[in-house]
Amino acid sequence: MAATTTPVLSIMGHPNAGKSSVVATLTENDRIQIDKRAGTTTAADHYPVVIDGKTVVEFIDTPGFQNPSFILEWFQAHPDEPDLARAFVDLHCADPLYVHDCTLLRPVAEGAAIILVVDGSKRIKEKDRAEIELLRLTGRPRMAILNNTTNVTEYMDQWQDLLNKAFNAVREFNAHRATYDERMRLMSALKTIDQRWEDRIDETIETFAHDWDRRIDQTVTTVLELLKKALALRVTEVVNIKDRAAPVEREAVKAKLVESFEDALRNLEVKAQDEVRAHFRHNVWNLSPESILQKDLFSDEVGKALGLSRGQLALVGAAAGATTGATLDLSLGGSTLGAAALFGAATGGALGAFGGAALAKVDIQKAIGIERISMGPVTNARFPFVLLDRILLYCARAMNWSHGRQAADEDAPNRVPERDVPRKAFTEELPADQQKKLGKFFAALRKGKEPRDLEEDCRETIRGVLRGLSESKIDSRADL
Repeated sequence: MAATTTPVLSIMGHPNAGKSSVVATLTENDRIQIDKRAGTTTAADHYPVVIDGKTVVEFIDTPGFQNPSFILEWFQAHPDEPDLARAFVDLHCADPLYVHDCTLLRPVAEGAAIILVVDGSKRIKEKDRAEIELLRLTGRPRMAILNNTTNVTEYMDQWQDLLNKAFNAVREFNAHRATYDERMRLMSALKTIDQRWEDRIDETIETFAHDWDRRIDQTVTTVLELLKKALALRVTEVVNIKDRAAPVEREAVKAKLVESFEDALRNLEVKAQDEVRAHFRHNVWNLSPESILQKDLFSDEVGKALGLSRGQLALVGAAAGATTGATLDLSLGGSTLGAAALFGAATGGALGAFGGAALAKVDIQKAIGIERISMGPVTNARFPFVLLDRILLYCARAMNWSHGRQAADEDAPNRVPERDVPRKAFTEELPADQQKKLGKFFAALRKGKEPRDLEEDCRETIRGVLRGLSESKIDSRADL
């Protein structure tokens, strides 16, 4: 195979070994039909990975073996055939009994390399041995993947010993948990199965890396836009003070104002989350009910789990030249609106979560016959750190949530248990100088300013966090 040829990899194995999950993960395509029932893949489906209009690698999801023993016997009976896979397909392609086997072997007959997927949690059977041997006899470059998605490991060494005798490379790869870094290491291992592919695989990995960096940059922009819009947000309601029912109306306006402000912030967060999922090509997205990402943005759970500590916030506030509490502007003094009640209501259930300070600034302006009541921008110094932490946590999940994850059998008694994940406050772990720069940037945004130097500093800080996430062992676990 010439070095310029696009690598074509045929994903093989017996039914329900996890082939489709592996393809979904490697191609970042969670729309691939994955069914827990055995034998659901009946055709050879091609999944090219296209970046910037160019196919960099192609995977073929094949049906499982139907008659491996017969194929092996035929191979062994024809040792002089120079290309056993092609000869078998040419001879048996019209036979209904072997239509699935020919569908499976046709990509190999046409020159595709082989990736055999086996379930390392199960005992080795004679059928497995037959499959492994017949694939060895094809003479094609081949890798084996141990796709063990359970906590049953007693057969793994046996599988390793058997596969090492027949394959150029053997890798453990959990298609339900694989991170970006693990996917790239698997791609790099493909170089070991055919030396002629080294340059092409290196080029493919480099293309993946450039594309990943671009997605990180897009995500940084999404995060910054969320912060800018959230900290500049302002909503307004009007009260007709000529009406005798004005006190009742005022109470309704106060409640509506708070609800509108909080809903607007929630909607900004949801829009940013949608963009993050799109950057990392997710369509299927399931969150545990216990996930901090499932909690309301203004809940105590979110406020207590994320954001800076009180000590850190004090240092940041001092550096930013801002207080940690909220301000309350009463234009045209003497208003009888009941500003103190609105001040408390504005914090909703997050009064304690955000350090005992109100969430946003309230402004009341009077004109002839009306009162114009505005809420915003956010004045709580801790809230933007909480918002940033939560969108970063969402990014962590999007970057490392396997596209084959939806195939996991949540009811299986031997599945790998979800490990406890600390609800990380990413900003709390940043160096103090970066925290202070973030604080200054947030303070500027609240004042309607967008200083370029501070924004660039914050962009680099956020980019550094995201790059660290893609290089770390953060798992795609349900409680993120």
